[in-house]
Amino acid sequence: MGAEGKSYNTLLEEYVGSAGPVWRCVDHIPTHDHPMALSLDDVSRIAQLARLEATPEEAQRFLAQLQSIFGLIEELQSVDTRGIEPMSHAQNASSRLREDQVTERDQHELFQSIAPQVEAGLYLVPKVIE
Repeated sequence: MGAEGKSYNTLLEEYVGSAGPVWRCVDHIPTHDHPMALSLDDVSRIAQLARLEATPEEAQRFLAQLQSIFGLIEELQSVDTRGIEPMSHAQNASSRLREDQVTERDQHELFQSIAPQVEAGLYLVPKVIE
């Protein structure tokens, strides 16, 4: 139970319901006209939801770090990527693994010939759960 005896889910629902447009990503996609912004209250609410205890100095530091991250996100979003084919790897690396080839011969008959009990190609074992 969280604050005032409320469950985590209740607190989360109340928080999401009271969140501003910054947290409603479907309603608000950040652009240069409407950049992502956080306040100390937002940082405090995030810390509460994450069950973190943050001093005012730590909250200020978290705010600066989050704003820096949002700045990088905005910078990435401003890049025109139309006509650029997605890559499967950031360095366009290819797999250096060998081709998938059978390197051992099938020995299941040999292994089953020394097993205590076999039926229809399956190993029979004692029942351990009633």
